[in-house]
Amino acid sequence: MAQFSEFQNVLPDPNNSIGSAGQSAGTAGPGYKSVKMTSEQPYMRSRTNSGRLIARATAFHKWKINITYNPMTRAEFEPIYTFLLQQRGPLNPFYVSLPQYRVPQDSNFATHVASNDLAVTSAHAAGKTIMTLDGGSDGNYTIAADNTPTPGDLFTVAGTDSNHEKAYMVTRVETPTDYKDTAPSANTVRIHFVPGLARAVANNDEVKFHNPFIKVVRVGNIEEYSLNTNNLYQFSLNLEEVQ
Repeated sequence: MAQFSEFQNVLPDPNNSIGSAGQSAGTAGPGYKSVKMTSEQPYMRSRTNSGRLIARATAFHKWKINITYNPMTRAEFEPIYTFLLQQRGPLNPFYVSLPQYRVPQDSNFATHVASNDLAVTSAHAAGKTIMTLDGGSDGNYTIAADNTPTPGDLFTVAGTDSNHEKAYMVTRVETPTDYKDTAPSANTVRIHFVPGLARAVANNDEVKFHNPFIKVVRVGNIEEYSLNTNNLYQFSLNLEEVQ
């Protein structure tokens, strides 16, 4: 077996395999039977004597994910189970790729971002919920040919801050032809998203829409499975986003 540079740190699935030495090649993980995703953002709200509502966020946002598998053979089950045991609960975060967010919804845009990332056009402070994007330093993005993100697409940011690993979801997309106040420049898009930026972003930081990974840990300290009379393993897991 050849030497490899790093261990697999993505939960094995049909697109992310794992070998016996822990490398990111070898046996593909099984697909999911079902995925439940929760957006958790605590808020505090109160009313004045006149009835006016006062509300604010009181804590950080996180995605919570529940994955259920179909009954698995031992060969299918062991790569998943041993991968999770290796992470030792909350001690070692890992990444998960969710099939519904692996590629953007618009097929032309999905084709473009499979090999090109969009980029932030200016710096933004943490907490912002709007960014304008273009083709970055190579300018390789044309709305007419490559289309745009769609509300519901997931993305992450890569760039100057290596600790910025939050996942965000697009909620609105403004273009040079459809916009509220000021039109974005040609071949740029203004995206609205949730939650607000967890960390500041710099000009030309890359925004990744293709196969965005969510950084997670397993909830709880018990790794439990059941084995039925057909010798098939039944298993599910609860994950929560970390940064």
